[in-house]
Amino acid sequence: MSFLWALIIGGIIGWLAGVITGRDVPGGIIGNIIAGFVGAWLGGLVLGDWGPTVAGFAILPAIIGAIVVVLIVSAIMRGMRRNA
Repeated sequence: MSFLWALIIGGIIGWLAGVITGRDVPGGIIGNIIAGFVGAWLGGLVLGDWGPTVAGFAILPAIIGAIVVVLIVSAIMRGMRRNA
């Protein structure tokens, strides 16, 4: 059951990062979950585990990390479209 909660919270974090940046995460729901997990890992690595924790995610560092991930993925996708 905790894995299911982690997927849901990871998807919400990825979706929220896309809403904050105004950019869509490629891959829909799966892309949001991946952005949430990678963002949580990156945010925890750089910022530590401070703030409220839900389903094993420190929410504030996870959202900040997911925003960075969404911006990086958007820049890469935009560069690939420009070169194609």
